[in-house]
This record gives sequence, structure tokens and C-alpha cells, in this order.
Amino acid sequence: MATPTAGANGSQAKNGHTKNFGATFSPGFTVNVNANRTNTGMPVQQGGHGGGQSRAEHLLPAPEFTSPAQVRNYCNSLRAAAVTLSIEVAMGAEILKGVLAAVPDPEGRPFGSRVRAAKVARKMNKAADELRSAAKNAAACYATFQQEFEEEINRVRHRARKPQQPVINWAQQ
Repeated sequence: MATPTAGANGSQAKNGHTKNFGATFSPGFTVNVNANRTNTGMPVQQGGHGGGQSRAEHLLPAPEFTSPAQVRNYCNSLRAAAVTLSIEVAMGAEILKGVLAAVPDPEGRPFGSRVRAAKVARKMNKAADELRSAAKNAAACYATFQQEFEEEINRVRHRARKPQQPVINWAQQ
């Protein structure tokens, strides 16, 4: 095996000229795939959620609406979860479309598998659109809450946020 000459890895030679003619660039990246499956092909159940709670229960706070802050927190959490899910579902739709397009058409029609894949992916794209709509409605819910209960919110807000004036202790000198 020959040792690389100066400049083979992009470094400069001592005379200031590079000797790197026809070099190629290939970025290094790693793909990690974690597939927790049993020998039957079924996914392995992961612990950590405790108490038999599903993953969906961790996306939103408990629906306790005893203060405007809790209403705001719930609406913001719902909006954020819906936006995140809509992005993931849209990406899933594109991946599904690509995978299904590779399946040969049973009747041998040109582009037949692409048409069938697009029909299937269209439904998943609609689900992604509905999740985006849910995010918009969650934000609109809090805005409507503020409009409809503005008087009650302001009444409490003024009481709760009385400005504290510094007290001068004249006895301390």
C-alpha cells in the first residue's frame, strides 16, 4: 500500500501548491437504525411510560381548566403536538408513496404503480392537512377564549399584578 503524498488529503505542500488534482468530495455520514423486533417480527414493547399510559397521553397536559394559564398551556401544547405530527405524517406519506411506487403493477400498465401509490398517499396527506388544521384551531381556540372572557381576565389580571412600590424604612439610618 502506497503512502499518501503531501496534499492528498487537501493539505498544502511545503512550496504552497496543492498536489490534489481530481480529488473528490464524499461527506461522511452515518445512518442508525434501531429495530427492536422479536423473532416473530413483532415490535418489542418498550417500558418507561409506566402505569399503562400510552404515548399519546404524554403529548398533552391534563385537561384541567381552572385558570387562564392552564387554558393557554393546553392550547399551546395541542398546537405544538399537531404541528409536529402533521410534519411527521406528511413525511410518512412521501415515504409510503415512494415505497408503493416501487411495487410492480399487476396489469403491467406504465406508471400504474405510481398512480396507485399516489391514491394511497393522498389519504395520508389529507391526514397531515387535518393535523395542520387542528393546530390552527387550537391557536384560534385560545384567541377566542381571550376575546370572550376578556372582562374576567382583565379583572383578575389587575388584581394579581399590582405594582409593588418600594417601601422606605425611615427608621433605618
